[in-house]
Amino acid sequence: MKLLRRTLLPMALAVLFATVPLAARAQTPDEIIKAGKVVIAIDTTVPPYGTLDTNMQPSGLDVELSQLIGKSLGVPVEFVTVTSPGRIPALLTKRVDMVVSIFSITAERALQVDFTNPYGGQATVLIAPKGKVIKGPKDLVGLKVGATRGAIEDIVLTQIVKDYPGINYLRFDDGPSCAQAMLSGQIEAMGGGDYGDIYLRKSAGGEEFEQKFVLRPNYFGIGIRKGNPALLHWLNTLLFTMKSDGTLNRLSMTYRKAPVIDLPSF
Repeated sequence: MKLLRRTLLPMALAVLFATVPLAARAQTPDEIIKAGKVVIAIDTTVPPYGTLDTNMQPSGLDVELSQLIGKSLGVPVEFVTVTSPGRIPALLTKRVDMVVSIFSITAERALQVDFTNPYGGQATVLIAPKGKVIKGPKDLVGLKVGATRGAIEDIVLTQIVKDYPGINYLRFDDGPSCAQAMLSGQIEAMGGGDYGDIYLRKSAGGEEFEQKFVLRPNYFGIGIRKGNPALLHWLNTLLFTMKSDGTLNRLSMTYRKAPVIDLPSF
């Protein structure tokens, strides 16, 4: 009987550990180094953070930050292109090790993933042609308003639509689709960032675009799967050194043409 217990106990433990979900096993910097690469999700439709250069290679603030992460780990970076709605699924399904994609830190998202301290940020704003009088949410009633599905502006505008019935609200799968709808006159206002080439272009009626009001200030963090404290601590340490030695400010000046905003920590 004792022999049977000695035989069955290791077998039971083996079965138990084999059934532990992979997501519950911590991922460490050493494991990424051992794998020989770091897989990072980016979005190449949101310049100046992510875009494609003339050689159709990823470029932008988030891309260079990702490359610096790989350099610090001593491994090459493998990029996986995602859109805003695909960022969290890419992490949860283990397609990527981390997300560096203007991933705004929110309490709702933090229920599913862990965020580092911010490395940058900006305001999400309501954009419309200069000739359209829009001073606040109530002025959107009766207008066609759009946003990128799953982005911060979508979250904020969804609540505004609930508070102000009568807004005709449309969601688009990516930033370029939303911007094109704005340029063509399909929508009359859109949520977006306080950056981008939308301000350099004109509407179907020949008007320039401008920011009407701030929807929400945002801070961008690196997203990783929950349950990986060693990786989270290492990334926060790396961002701390980049903030201290001026790297984050250099990235902001290079791509945003403005100093990095004042970055909080938590």
